[in-house]
Order: sequence, then structure tokens, then C-alpha cells
Amino acid sequence: KEADNIRSEDIAISRGIGELGFKLLKKLKRNGKEIGIMTHCNAGTLATAKYGTATAPMYMALENGFLGSDMHVYCDETRPLLQGARLTAFELSNAGITTTLQCDNMASVLMKSGKIDIIFVGCDRVARNGDAANKIGTSGLAIIAKQYGIPFYVCAPTSTIDMNTATGDDIPIEIRDSDEVTDMWYKERMAPENIDVYNPAFDVTDHSLITGIITEKGICKYPFDKAFDKLGL
Repeated sequence: KEADNIRSEDIAISRGIGELGFKLLKKLKRNGKEIGIMTHCNAGTLATAKYGTATAPMYMALENGFLGSDMHVYCDETRPLLQGARLTAFELSNAGITTTLQCDNMASVLMKSGKIDIIFVGCDRVARNGDAANKIGTSGLAIIAKQYGIPFYVCAPTSTIDMNTATGDDIPIEIRDSDEVTDMWYKERMAPENIDVYNPAFDVTDHSLITGIITEKGICKYPFDKAFDKLGL
């Protein structure tokens, strides 16, 4: 019974995030032009009970009459574990949404081309000041988005907001095995033997780069600590 309750709660949280994100997509919809969306890693139905967090706005759009062709989602492959390629691209294309996969380092070209209207990413932990830890590569994406004036939204259940953590500097980051970079996915090793490898699992996106943090209770904007207080966190 408790497991069912947790599942139901998770679905409701994801749906709440999706409904708020969908309102942002509605404002972007223009006749005859698809909405360009970019996302990173996997924060979708394969990571949650239903809807996901960063993908929830797209799923809610489908439930509310959008066609899959009304949206064009560009998925970062998400090196080195390829969650975007293996998971997000798989589930969104199966849902009938126009989906394109690109290498992480191609994101700036897409943004400069004008094909991206909005970015949704998930997160694993949010500090009181709004700094957000997510899969490695998210911070770089946010920096590029700011350069091109593209709205960058973090989709975060309120359970991920840690009011006891002042800033992102206080969030510990896991350093993972070097073979994820040197050997994994390749037929043979692609780096020199004994080469030193830096492989952090996450990075922290500075709050100054975040347009808004979408929770199931509302969209929080700077100053984030005050916005979180209003949510009763």
C-alpha cells in the first residue's frame, strides 16, 4: 500500500510540473512552426513513475491536443553514459514526438541557429540559493543558453530542494570510474594507457543562469530562497 501511495504521489508531482511547463510551451506555439525544445540526460518516464520531470511538459502537451509534430525535441546524448541517447531519445520518439539526437558539443550550434526556443532539464538537488546539481554537462548548456537568450528551466520536485544547503558549493559531486570515458561503448580502448581521467557525474548550474525552477507547486524565480519560502519549504 505504501509503495502504491509513493507511486501515486510521484505521478501527481510529475504531472504538476508538466502542467506548469506546458503553459510555457503554449505561449511559444505559433501556427505552422514547431517549438524547439532541448533537454539533457534523462528525466523522463523511465526515471519516474510517469511523465518524468523535464519531459513532463511535452507529455502534458500531447494530452492537451498538441501533435508530436508541434514540438521538436533535441536530446543531448549526455556523455559519458549516454542517458540522452539511450533513454530520452528512445522514449520521446516512441511517444510520437519529433526527436533529434545530437552530441553534447553540438548544442551551441543548434542554439545559434535559432532552432531552440526553450530548454528543460531535470535535477538531483537544489540548494537554497537556487544552484542546481544535475548530470554533467548541464552547467555548460545553461551558459550557452544565456549567451543566446534562450530560457533555461530546471524541473525539480520540491523534495529535491534542500533548504539546509546554502549554495551549490556545498553539494558533494561523485567522481566516477575512468573506464566510462576511456573504454565504454568502444570496440577497443580509445585513450592512452594510464592516462589520468577526470569524470565527475554531476555539475552545478549557478542560479544566475536559471530562468526558473519548475516545481509541482509553482515556478520559482530569482531570488530563489524567497520563492522557496513562499512555497513553505
